[in-house]
Amino acid sequence: MANHKSAAKRIRSSATKYEHNRYYAKTMRNALKEFRAITNKAEAAEKMSKMVSMIDRLAKRHIIHKNKAGNLKSEVMLQVNRLQA
Repeated sequence: MANHKSAAKRIRSSATKYEHNRYYAKTMRNALKEFRAITNKAEAAEKMSKMVSMIDRLAKRHIIHKNKAGNLKSEVMLQVNRLQA
């Protein structure tokens, strides 16, 4: 239990931020799973920019690490390049 009012507030606010960050991280993982299931190159190329934008946004807000973001973007681009037209 917190001994100070500010510590109690910090506990409440960090719990709220944790829930918020988990929601957006999970949303990104679900979108990535759907993206990986795409087999059409044209559709994948169209959705790639949205996927990269989502990953960049999460990295900018420190929800995911910048190196993880780079690895995910690389994986997305490799997948698009591997697909047949």
